[in-house]
Amino acid sequence: MSWIDAGLLYLAVLVGCLFGGVGIGVVMGLVGIMGLTISSGTAMWPTLADIIWNTGNEFSLVAIPLFLLMAEIILQSGIATRFYSGATRWFRNIPGGLAQTNIAGCAVFSAVAGSSVATALTIGSVAVKEMRARGYSDKLTLGSLTAGGCLGILIPPSIPLIVYSAMTSESVIDLFMAGLIPGLALAACFSIFIVIRTWLQPNLVPSSAQVNEEQSLLSTLWDVVPVFFLIVSVIGGMYGGVVTPTEAAALGSLIALILAFAYRQMTWGRLWTASKNAVLTSAVIMFITFCANVLSYAVQMARIGQGLTEWVLALNLSPLIFFMVIILIYLVIGVFIDGLSIMLLTVPILYPPLTALGFNGVWLGIVIVLFIELGALTPPVGLNLFAIQSVAKGTTLADVAWSSMPYSLIIIGFSFGLYFFPEIALWLPAALK
Repeated sequence: MSWIDAGLLYLAVLVGCLFGGVGIGVVMGLVGIMGLTISSGTAMWPTLADIIWNTGNEFSLVAIPLFLLMAEIILQSGIATRFYSGATRWFRNIPGGLAQTNIAGCAVFSAVAGSSVATALTIGSVAVKEMRARGYSDKLTLGSLTAGGCLGILIPPSIPLIVYSAMTSESVIDLFMAGLIPGLALAACFSIFIVIRTWLQPNLVPSSAQVNEEQSLLSTLWDVVPVFFLIVSVIGGMYGGVVTPTEAAALGSLIALILAFAYRQMTWGRLWTASKNAVLTSAVIMFITFCANVLSYAVQMARIGQGLTEWVLALNLSPLIFFMVIILIYLVIGVFIDGLSIMLLTVPILYPPLTALGFNGVWLGIVIVLFIELGALTPPVGLNLFAIQSVAKGTTLADVAWSSMPYSLIIIGFSFGLYFFPEIALWLPAALK
């Protein structure tokens, strides 16, 4: 069977199962086993155990449950709520007010969460009620939260970047460093958009910010500074070469636990809930990763990646045209599949031809994360949309999606910025080396 026939067969079965309601992890595993059986019969079945064992032994993947535990401790202990309440005082005089706090809060929380949905849900659970009480329009509130949540998988530590590293053998440290400046720059783009929009539509914000004037900036330090200390400890430890990403995740979990008990809001029940949630989420991620690696091996056996690379090079397309085609592909796939599954599904196929065209592997990881961020803002499977709708009672998914559309366009524009100025992502890793 040629690589084209194999690719079309895999795609047909994959799409058919997805539309039939089968879970993405199960689908990838089934298609992978089918591909191995077609190419080599049952002789290759014993390799499935090797694939699962080797994937489970990937040291960088150990960071995933630890970063998830750190995020859950922060969420369950109320640290995120206290941080948001303290940050509102710092942004009250900036155009957009609490909408700016949403972007800043998501940017900061993403540095300890590593997850887009967790970031949006945590900040949103506090912000929606607060902003409605003060008279902010949902048109401004909802979009700023879904977009801010996207920063959760770009600003390090990022779970998708850890998975990307395990799939491509690119350095986790380099990927984390490469995501920092683009993440902060994208947050700045969101903030600038909010300033312009509230200037053009002043009815979106209350005429006067209803903030407790008795609360001084100094009094908010106890709510804000510990979170920054946690971020500096985790990211600074990795960038300084003191700890590996996995060790940084363990260190972050320990510091988060100390802070949680220091705030006197963590109970043993909440700690159990945090641990249980981290285990369940980790199990789902690892199951999908195992199945994706089975599919990836079947793709390699069918020589689909190599054949696609040769075909793309024979087309003699310019890198810009191919880049635009890739954006379109991710936009379409993102309508149906969640972000992490998109990465696990597409990277084994697209990584060889993209690197053959001269794209840097680290830069490519950041761009792919940007592309799957679009999926988080795109109905009907945009997880950030569902997360914010779940905490914004009385809204529809369409309301959240329309509020998020301008931010999707900003992300697309920012992706082109990274294409024309790759140094935005690659300067910091090179400088720190």
